[in-house]
Amino acid sequence: MLTDVKKIIVAKALILGDQGVGKTSLVLRYLEHEINGTVAPTVGASFFPCSISIGDTLVKLQIWDTAGQERFKSMAPLFYRNSNAALLVFDLTRYESFLNVKEWIVELNRNIDEPIVAFIVGSKTDLFKERQVSKDEAVKYSNHIGAKYYECSALYNQRVEEVFHNVALEMIKLQGDLTLTKTMNVCDGVSVNNSIEVNTIDYGTVIITGSSKENIAHGIKVNNACCFN
Repeated sequence: MLTDVKKIIVAKALILGDQGVGKTSLVLRYLEHEINGTVAPTVGASFFPCSISIGDTLVKLQIWDTAGQERFKSMAPLFYRNSNAALLVFDLTRYESFLNVKEWIVELNRNIDEPIVAFIVGSKTDLFKERQVSKDEAVKYSNHIGAKYYECSALYNQRVEEVFHNVALEMIKLQGDLTLTKTMNVCDGVSVNNSIEVNTIDYGTVIITGSSKENIAHGIKVNNACCFN
């Protein structure tokens, strides 16, 4: 049985934030629906393709989970190129990680030429007794910079799906005016088999071997043609 997909959007989403705030756990919870054991710190960046179906549109996200360690922070801009969305994650129990979001925003604005949809994500809502960042303060800052704000718990799968669903919705809105972005691939009038899973998992890891662009794999190439690999 075939389902008519009138539009396919291919977009790139960055995950930014300090080490240990729960960036990788957030992605793995959404894609795998569970977290098995302790998640090791990301080295360089990890790549997670993800397809989200909304109505007659299929949004194929290229999710880049970047390392939060200080030694990799200066290299993160190498991954910013051609990004359409950015999720800036902080730990609700670590006020410093919230303050550092402002630094990530500065770096993001410095390295992005086209409009990008920003999401501020407060993680670890399950540790409510240890909370150091109030929702009012986080919302106020997010509104100030024009970002969407969400709070979630990867451990208990609270509002995680909502975060990524809304990223996909914002990508649909962004591509509505292609004069704003030249980096988003959009294809129309394609029929696909509905047996294709909404979340397809094919992970990859990029390990930075040097600080030059010649020594870094920027991403996994996505063909301009509409196709499903």
